[in-house]
Amino acid sequence: MAGVVVDWRYTRQGCTTCERAQDFLDAHKVDAREVVDARKRTLGSNEALSLAASVDNIYARKGAKKVHFDMRKDKPSEQELLAVMLGPTGNLRAPMIKHGKNLLVGFDPDNYVKVLSGK
Repeated sequence: MAGVVVDWRYTRQGCTTCERAQDFLDAHKVDAREVVDARKRTLGSNEALSLAASVDNIYARKGAKKVHFDMRKDKPSEQELLAVMLGPTGNLRAPMIKHGKNLLVGFDPDNYVKVLSGK
């Protein structure tokens, strides 16, 4: 995984989950072309749906719940997408990573390895 560069990363300072995700990325020498600070640039439902339309797979983790949407085969409803992509404020959840045609929402080490190693 060393040397992998993701397209885009959305993160929030002071977020424990974002810090865990950053520690994982640092340990595996993964960099990002663009890093967006969630406190400086809030993104809402329109941006979430646009992001979802630009990928083939969405891997999300919220607490213990893991979700995988195959956007080519079983495209979920807008409501289902927004439920996993937006936080309680109505803004995008952080951390979020776009890598090629995959979107990682939240932090799950297994999903990070799967997507970032291309397996």
